[in-house]
Amino acid sequence: MVKIGVQIHPQNTTMAALRAGWQGVDDLGVDSLWTWDHFFPPLYGSPDEPHFEGWQILAAMAVTTANVSQIGMLVTGSCYRNPDLLAHMACTLDHLSGGRAVLGIGSGWMERDETEYGYPVRTPAERLDVLAAALPRIRNRIGLLRPAPIGRLPLLIGGNGERRTLRLVAQYADMWNGYGDPATIRRKNQVIDRWCGEVGRDPHQIERTAWIERAEPGLMRSLVEAGADHLILGLRAPFDLREVERLAGGRQAF
Repeated sequence: MVKIGVQIHPQNTTMAALRAGWQGVDDLGVDSLWTWDHFFPPLYGSPDEPHFEGWQILAAMAVTTANVSQIGMLVTGSCYRNPDLLAHMACTLDHLSGGRAVLGIGSGWMERDETEYGYPVRTPAERLDVLAAALPRIRNRIGLLRPAPIGRLPLLIGGNGERRTLRLVAQYADMWNGYGDPATIRRKNQVIDRWCGEVGRDPHQIERTAWIERAEPGLMRSLVEAGADHLILGLRAPFDLREVERLAGGRQAF
């Protein structure tokens, strides 16, 4: 059966509402629960709306949920943290969650996050350079950590860039997260498969996840037909759980 998940957005809300939202999601039979790694609202509304930090939210999710099988960041900006530290953070989250953590990472893109928090302002190519250098360090550090993760701690890479990002997916990822219409998801899956052939990787080892804005059954079906194994719904405040119920109901049709 196709997996389903929810990315709960920590924007224009309160911590009490966030917690009620993710606990409500946890009760509705979804497979995964996520948030995002931004310091300012990235997608909609005012850029100065209230906003919370994602890794602290993940830790809270880990100890206040019981039903979702995976918890992770969709996705961590690779430029924001030392990769060895990030691996240690993810391993700690794995222990807090009882072995349910996913280490989600991407190159990042929000210039305001960089400028206001004192990070170097990088071009998209420079951010990809940082991601490419971080991935082997993360893999190596996870192998050195004591205590080791208690779960699988899969590595998810997010992004659609065909020349570099999807090659990194083929080289390192256990999961990929992309976005777009079904034709786009189909094409990106084909590119990942080609890169897997070039790097000597079995493409079936990589779980394909797709981010969606609405739980529309026709869209969900088309994305699954395009190769998505796992659909992740972006859920914004005020966290209408009826949309999550539609997501769960739509999954039953496949």
